[in-house]
Amino acid sequence: MKKRHAYIAILTAASFTAASCGKNFLDEEPSTSVSVGNAIISEGSMLEAMNGAYRNMTGSLYFGRNVPLFGDLLADNVYLSSSNSGRLIPMNNYTFVGSSAEAANIWSSAYYVIQQANRVIYADLAATNNVNHMLGEAYALRALNYFYLVNLFAKPYAENPEADGVPVVILPTSVGGSLIKPARNKVKEVYAQIVSDLDKAFDLMPATGMNVHPYNTNFLSKYAAKALQARAYLYMGEYAKARDAAKKVVDEGGYSLAATEAAFTAFWASNAARTDKQETLFELNNNATANAGVEGLDAIYSSKSLGDMLATDELYDLYSATDRRRSLIVDGARSTQTVHYVNKYQNVTNTDRDEIKLLRYAEVLLILAESEARLNNNTEGQKYLNMVAQNRDPDQVAYTLTGAALVNAVIVERRKELAFEGLRLFDLYRQNATFNRPDMGAKAHSAYVEVKTTDFRRVQPIPETELAANPNMAKNPGY
Repeated sequence: MKKRHAYIAILTAASFTAASCGKNFLDEEPSTSVSVGNAIISEGSMLEAMNGAYRNMTGSLYFGRNVPLFGDLLADNVYLSSSNSGRLIPMNNYTFVGSSAEAANIWSSAYYVIQQANRVIYADLAATNNVNHMLGEAYALRALNYFYLVNLFAKPYAENPEADGVPVVILPTSVGGSLIKPARNKVKEVYAQIVSDLDKAFDLMPATGMNVHPYNTNFLSKYAAKALQARAYLYMGEYAKARDAAKKVVDEGGYSLAATEAAFTAFWASNAARTDKQETLFELNNNATANAGVEGLDAIYSSKSLGDMLATDELYDLYSATDRRRSLIVDGARSTQTVHYVNKYQNVTNTDRDEIKLLRYAEVLLILAESEARLNNNTEGQKYLNMVAQNRDPDQVAYTLTGAALVNAVIVERRKELAFEGLRLFDLYRQNATFNRPDMGAKAHSAYVEVKTTDFRRVQPIPETELAANPNMAKNPGY
């Protein structure tokens, strides 16, 4: 049915630390997926495999908490309270090491999802709308997992595209075997795979969706794939391509921002997937059977649960009194301190919890704004920046900045808009910036304040289990 890819690399051994220590994670089998030993022979079994891939992204050690949390905690938006439950102290303190379970679990979780996507991509089914859509989802899901892997475990593309990235895996074990030990591909090669996968995803998926599963934000769609590609191009510094990809989403996707304060409030209060194309393009289902409970992202932020992770004063002070997003950070008491609790995840006490948002329309508009600004198209950059800023704050005076000042304004707007969704750290890294994590004094557990461009901890350690199993794998310097 489809052309077989040339062999590049195949998965290497790592452990699912939380699931079953000592097993090759290729042998792991999620309860919601078709068995790795069984062929995908129908639309139904292809759907099972895709559901298993999505489901394995929702665990607390992956997107269910750690990945989106680390993007703010390791940056300047979030700190660990001095009154805490003892979770994730090494990450807060920047004392992670080669044996850190957090990095190992992100690594193994990502490659498990990639392997499930590979199985779908290599399924030999006749083309139908349903099959093509699920194939497109598999390509997009593989690209999404590679995007986070290369940004967490390698130097930013903008800093050094020739640096060691992560192994590119495009074959299922049924084709390439499970014991081949790949070397790391270059950062630029990983991004090339991401872009290629997203081109395939966009071309394969029909715009009208399909009928095997719901056509909602819990599943990757045609324009979600294009939005992710716009993000990838932005991180590569390919601003014309980022603009074109983002503009396709804006011009053809049919998405919108919440038009009123009431709609904005209702959006963030909702725990349901969306079908109306308002605000969200893709979010992980976090329902009664999929959520991580007290180990979830919502629980570690919410004052109604653990509430360990708090918004920095610096971030809170960026919002004006009339900015609707300020309501997503609320004042409260913790021990004897007045602190800022994160209120973006409001369904922590419900059985059905808040969805984990990974692609939102506001980000697409801000990618357009930044790309146009960096291409010296100031009027267009101002237009898209103001679309977000003035929607969120009705009293915001329209931006008329140009050049570097306009770019900086977009970066600040990204910080305000995407706080607590895991992208702040990557924004700092792609600017190759030394940055300070605000010292919150007695409110905080401890402080590792200055993160220099020379700090080896700007990238996560390649897991020691991986290095031990694969002699071709190079570790990250410093670990």
